[in-house]
Amino acid sequence: MSTPLLRLAVLISGRGSNLQAILDAIAAGRLAAQVVQVISNRPGAAGLDLAAASGLPTAVLDHRQYPDRAAFEQALIAQIDTAQPDLLVLAGFMRVLTADFVQRWRGRLINIHPSLLPAFAGLDTHARALAAGATEHGASVHFVTAAVDGGPLIAQARVPVMADDTPDSLARRVLCAEHRLYPQVIGWYAAGRLALDGEAVLLDGLPRKLPVQLNCEMTDHA
Repeated sequence: MSTPLLRLAVLISGRGSNLQAILDAIAAGRLAAQVVQVISNRPGAAGLDLAAASGLPTAVLDHRQYPDRAAFEQALIAQIDTAQPDLLVLAGFMRVLTADFVQRWRGRLINIHPSLLPAFAGLDTHARALAAGATEHGASVHFVTAAVDGGPLIAQARVPVMADDTPDSLARRVLCAEHRLYPQVIGWYAAGRLALDGEAVLLDGLPRKLPVQLNCEMTDHA
């Protein structure tokens, strides 16, 4: 009897490029998962068209239509629950989630951030990395906790910073790494290799003191 596919709910706010990377990995047989719902907090998000073109169920919960963050999150929880996902994937979801929401999904909620955390948490990561004279930049996948961009790190993909880089050129290189990194980490979770135990990331049952370090030419192995 075959193992059921990991059920993913993907939350987006923009173009959905990481959603596309996940779908590509599924189609190529590199990720044993299915996207059961795509939710956006922005009605005009391009990722919604991508999801619809792929035949995926979509939902829009415009956070501006709710009186406060708590009301928005209650509606978000209700929408997510309709799909019964195993893992909640933030893919460019530009809303800070409260501690109550995060606790509900603890250990089943991951995010990708365009920097080598803890460096450059927050916004404008590429411009800040260049301004700081960084020689290396990249992306991080982490379990989500109440600390913004501060949850336990799972894996990172590193890219070099070139002497002639602009924020846009650096962003393109980091996005390449993101598109390899995120499906890889989700694949670990789908295979039962990845878990959160308290504040410790477990990979193959062993706690990791440091995140797995990968690069844009990464293989499928940890």
